[in-house]
Amino acid sequence: MSALNQALRAALAARQPLLAELHAQATDCYRLFHGSQEGAAGLTVDRYGRQLLVQSFHRPLEREALQALIDIYQESFAGSLLPVYNDRSQGNSRIDRSDPVYAAEPAALGELVGHEWGLNYRVRARHAGQDPLLFLDLRNARGWIRRHSAGRSVLNLFAYTCGVGLCAAAGGARRVVNLDFAEGNLAVGRENAALNPQLPEMQFVQSDYFPAIRQLAGLPIAQRRGQRLPHYPRLAAERFDLVFLDPPAWARSAFGTVDLLRDYQSLLKPALLATAEGGTLVCCNNLAKVDAEDWREQVLRCASKSGRPVREAEWLAPAGDFPSRDARPPLKTLILHL
Repeated sequence: MSALNQALRAALAARQPLLAELHAQATDCYRLFHGSQEGAAGLTVDRYGRQLLVQSFHRPLEREALQALIDIYQESFAGSLLPVYNDRSQGNSRIDRSDPVYAAEPAALGELVGHEWGLNYRVRARHAGQDPLLFLDLRNARGWIRRHSAGRSVLNLFAYTCGVGLCAAAGGARRVVNLDFAEGNLAVGRENAALNPQLPEMQFVQSDYFPAIRQLAGLPIAQRRGQRLPHYPRLAAERFDLVFLDPPAWARSAFGTVDLLRDYQSLLKPALLATAEGGTLVCCNNLAKVDAEDWREQVLRCASKSGRPVREAEWLAPAGDFPSRDARPPLKTLILHL
């Protein structure tokens, strides 16, 4: 048995108690192999409903290795999964997909649905973006939001496909606002809402983060001399009971720069000011190179300087399908009670 196959089988065996728990929670979206921590850096294997998504980030998988991998999971799940292989090591999937081992069945690329915490999510292995439509390492955070949203107004910042908003609505939030710059992301969010018609309606706002959050926080929108800002939707100042802040690692626009390594404060301060007195701000940082304790001190210092001192701060770790040998997972989620 190859070293890779041994690692795959060991990871699958280690997950059996967790998988039983997730299935009991009506969840069939989870990571089956976290290669960087389980013996094959640059390789991930995820389940999204019926879809088995295999992705390589450092080098393509040889066809024999890929076929053996698929066989392992089909054996474990009684042949019920639809495999899709995306090589992302060379400019997004430069693989000869005429080879049937690398090709995906049409059904695997169709309109599939995955489930998490009993909710339905759109699943697409290949689409205009590169990332899957549901980030699995945030599952525990979405579950926390669902358990703590009842009767609260919720602002979901950098909403992506609105999974956090969906959980807030399912948890009984009285109002949910999803904000994201990309209309394509919000379009999937609307699909997710339509897949769960029992939930109350959510609001979707397409806007750059900086003008939107500064308006909500009651702050002026900065403008460089001689530079005309692009159009942005006008929003009234408002404070929310529960705010979720999960920015990308880096992005730049005419309004400002998102930089989780060098300038988290410019993202955090207006989010703090848009959180109600006695409210909660859940903030995330997904950069592995950022030390958790250093970041925590930075966050607490920024909150104090902004006049919104934190009464209590608690960590929320990813679930066991994202193991970390050094107990320092890349995704850091900090819950701030103001």
